[in-house]
Formats: sequence, C-alpha cells, structure tokens
Amino acid sequence: MVLLAVCDAHYTFTVVDIGGYGRDNDASIFGESYIGQVFQQELIQLPQPESINGIQLPYTLVGNEIFPLKEWLMKPYPGSHLILEKRIYNYRQSRARCTIANTFGILAAKWRIFRRPIRATQETVERIIKATVCLHNYVRLTDNAHYVPTGFVDSENNNGEIIPGDWRDIVNIANDTSLALRSRNHVSGNRYTFEADTARNNFLQYFNSKEGELPWQLQHVEDNTRITD
Repeated sequence: MVLLAVCDAHYTFTVVDIGGYGRDNDASIFGESYIGQVFQQELIQLPQPESINGIQLPYTLVGNEIFPLKEWLMKPYPGSHLILEKRIYNYRQSRARCTIANTFGILAAKWRIFRRPIRATQETVERIIKATVCLHNYVRLTDNAHYVPTGFVDSENNNGEIIPGDWRDIVNIANDTSLALRSRNHVSGNRYTFEADTARNNFLQYFNSKEGELPWQLQHVEDNTRITD
C-alpha cells in the first residue's frame, strides 16, 4: 500500500493519500492518486505566481527525483554531470525537501507499528495509517517538546551541512527493507511540459541571483562536488 503525503514547515501532514498498492504501476499510482488529481485539475487553488525582479515563481510542491515535473511540482535536474547553476538548484531543492523526509522519519520513529511489516487487511492498514497520521499531527501541535525534542530532526549548520536527526538512529526509511514504511523507488518518466520546464528554470535563475542565493551555497556545492566526483 502506498502513502503519498504533503507536509508543512512544522512537520505536520496537510494532505494524505492512502490506497495505491505497492505492486501497481508506479506512474499510475501518482497520476490516479487524490493528490495528483486535485492538483492536476486545479481543484486546489494555489496562489498566483510571484514576480521577483522580473522572475515569475509559482507556488509549488517540492518532490524528489521519483516524481514527475509539473508546474505545481518541482523536482531536481537529472544527471550527475550538471553545470554549476543546476547543481545549486538541486541543492536548494534537496534542502527544502528535507522537511517531508523528516516528517515521515518522525512518524516511523515514534509509531513502532511502522518498524515492521503490518500483517492486516487492507481496510485495517488504512485505518492504522489514518489514525497514526492524525495522532502525529495532534501531538506535534500540542506536545511538541516531548514528541520532537531538540536534535530529533535534521538541522543545518552555518555552512549548510546537514546534521542528521536522532530519528535516523531509530529507523532508516530508505534502506531498511524490513520496515513497513519505505520509500518508493520510481514514480514517473521524464516527460514534462514546456511550462513545467520554464518554472524550474525560473527557480534556477532565482537561486543563482543575488536576491535568491544563500551565502554558503556556492562553497557547499563545490565542496560536495569535489568529494563525490
């Protein structure tokens, strides 16, 4: 069963879609999901794009490379040998996406039922996911100091380096195949519209401008490129 979710900056879930089977075609799971449908059909009214120094920047969701590129869903540039500007965009994209990774991490670490395969009917599994997501949001907003103590989620130092949160010592969603809650491997192909490509290029332009850059981003990207090349 597939759980697709959107979160906010406070690590609370804002939109959740439960129901796609793990064995189903990955591209159809997202396209036929509630989240995919409501955004594609513009049933959720996003704010109008903002113009910053002549660059049109739309309001979008942020996803990783497994998702399709849409005007309302930004993903990284593919490939390993990218120009500097694209590597900076990918760094900023990854930095923003850490929020949803931490939200899922908190859920998996705090609710032990996700640390092993759930042996139950489809209906029961859906109810378990709905209950834990609602409880996660409630506790996150009402008793946050105990639920997510200092150091539990990823943080960032002055050089842009990520300091792993304590939840990663409890559960590793990406790599532990024995977990009930694991990341999908792939969702879409490489097709995208001209408008979606333009939107991503506009963010690239903004992130590489004086108005949109982070003081440490160039050094951070160059250092990490030397390490990985």
